[in-house]
Amino acid sequence: MIKVLVIDDSPLIRMVLTEILQQAGDIEVVGVAEDPYEAREKIKTLHPDVLTLDVEMPKMDGISFLKNLMRLRPMPVIMVSTLTKQGSPVTLEALEIGAVDFIAKPSVNVASQLQSYAELLYQKIRVAHKAKLRPFKPHDDKDVTVVNEFKAFSSQAVLAIGASTGGTEAIKEVLIRMPTHCPPIVVTQHIPPVFSTSFALRMDKTCAITVKEAVDGDVLKPGFAYIAPGDQHLKVVRRGTQLHCLLDNGELVNRHKPAVDVLFHSLVESVGKHTSAVLLTGMGSDGARGLLALREVGAHTFAQDEATSVVWGMPRAAFEMNAAQALVPLPKVCQQLLKSAARN
Repeated sequence: MIKVLVIDDSPLIRMVLTEILQQAGDIEVVGVAEDPYEAREKIKTLHPDVLTLDVEMPKMDGISFLKNLMRLRPMPVIMVSTLTKQGSPVTLEALEIGAVDFIAKPSVNVASQLQSYAELLYQKIRVAHKAKLRPFKPHDDKDVTVVNEFKAFSSQAVLAIGASTGGTEAIKEVLIRMPTHCPPIVVTQHIPPVFSTSFALRMDKTCAITVKEAVDGDVLKPGFAYIAPGDQHLKVVRRGTQLHCLLDNGELVNRHKPAVDVLFHSLVESVGKHTSAVLLTGMGSDGARGLLALREVGAHTFAQDEATSVVWGMPRAAFEMNAAQALVPLPKVCQQLLKSAARN
């Protein structure tokens, strides 16, 4: 049984989350806490495997508690967040500190949606239980060294990144090292709509390159990274001599929209062997078939290694179907992508 401690100042949310989790079969709610001080004591006595943590609470906010927790006693945390413009930057900060994942607060007045919510919550708890954790260490992003060893790149090169659970921080680790003359970068991360906007803004402030949420018709330019909106697939299409972003509001693919496979398959047609693509941390197998299709047309394909992945699901699927030419530790991904796109 996976032992869970539910931390939320709302009695109703504590009750709803407890009732949902107790029905999973392999998950046991060993306790609840209404604030971080009560949570701290219950962690010592109940020894939970996973925490669900509210962002806004009395006495101490969730972010401050999470920083202390990940510094002193790292453990898997799922943030239970309000999926709004106000809530998204704080939740992204929580992922930066070390939370494994996040989920929306349950809509307790919409009974028809509770079953799908429950299945998603179970999945996130199970993944968090097995996730690799990293202690929180405050650092200055300005201290990161940009990869400047490659002076020129093929004019036809495009870099592509796909990720899911743990991906916001993994993508940051890649983009923050990119030089301003790098090839165009396209990114699909499994993320809700409002969060993709906040994530792109956060990356743009952090990185030397320009990072933006992709807009339909955007022309791909060097030194730019284009992040798929949280509710649309991102494709790359060729129009004459230029490459453009195309947003597609089609069906879910591999239960996701945006889906990594959609992006990678579009690159097979539009960029082909000039693509350098990597599949980063995430649960499931989205992106593996697309990466294989890219490899089969001569593109450079990579997957993050197990040791540096929060969840080695998507990269593992790619590795097992021989879609990736190499497994690469996260700190080396940027260099590997640039090396494969460098002009000899």
